[in-house]
Amino acid sequence: MFITTQVPQDEQILKLVPIMAKASQILLEEYQNYCDGQAFNIERKNDESPVTQADLRVNTYLIEQLAKITPELPVLSEESDNTERHTWEMCWMLDPLDGTKEFIHKRDEFTINLSLIQNHQTIFSVIAVPTEQVMYLGYLTELPYKCSFVTERWERYNKFKETQQDAIQVGLSHSSKNPKYQQYIDYLEQENPVMRREAGSAYKFCMMLEGEIDIYPRFHPTSEWDTSAGQGLLESIGGGLVSLDAQPFIYNQRDTLLNAGFIAYRNEDNKQLALDALQNVSV
Repeated sequence: MFITTQVPQDEQILKLVPIMAKASQILLEEYQNYCDGQAFNIERKNDESPVTQADLRVNTYLIEQLAKITPELPVLSEESDNTERHTWEMCWMLDPLDGTKEFIHKRDEFTINLSLIQNHQTIFSVIAVPTEQVMYLGYLTELPYKCSFVTERWERYNKFKETQQDAIQVGLSHSSKNPKYQQYIDYLEQENPVMRREAGSAYKFCMMLEGEIDIYPRFHPTSEWDTSAGQGLLESIGGGLVSLDAQPFIYNQRDTLLNAGFIAYRNEDNKQLALDALQNVSV
């Protein structure tokens, strides 16, 4: 739950908000042009995943702007050269378009993910949702903010005592057809009604902040820039994101930038339920 608050007086936040708002506007313009049938370039990377002109345009803009406000910090981006990354003790981690497949299928559930990594931990996170003209952002050690680009309204997460819900809300990707997801839900349904909520990309993390998803299981791979910002925001409200052996993800440390599966949860009560269900899935 978010409630109206004053504009934060944090220098980093105040510098980042207009930059992320502009990046969101660029991405939204690209999306609208694509949906309108204008000429649009889509290529395939070495791993056969798609990359569009929108990914590259937003990536270029954000790297340029981040270099202006934090010239001392490198940027670890999905669309840039990362060969030097293991020498970096601190860096930005960027996904200029999380949910490229959603974008290509003309579903508006795509985001821009930006996080600050220090000693392999996410210490600051931003997830912008261009089609809703909002962003969620904040430090690991503080409750996060929600900012509207259009109204310039600021809200802050409010920890309130939650009432017992009738159903457990489980977040799934649109492509979650693996039978393991049904095994997972079947276990949860032994004790609680389950409400399935399908959405794309890191948008599911935003839904968790809004109380619309309680547990988000993921049994197929992601990359570090897909999860870093979401993990930081969830941890800041008392939730989290852990590997399938219940360990929080760490960043820019392993040889690969690929993640294995994970379980994300909104609070400690959800965590125990989520991990109990995991024991009944063949993962």
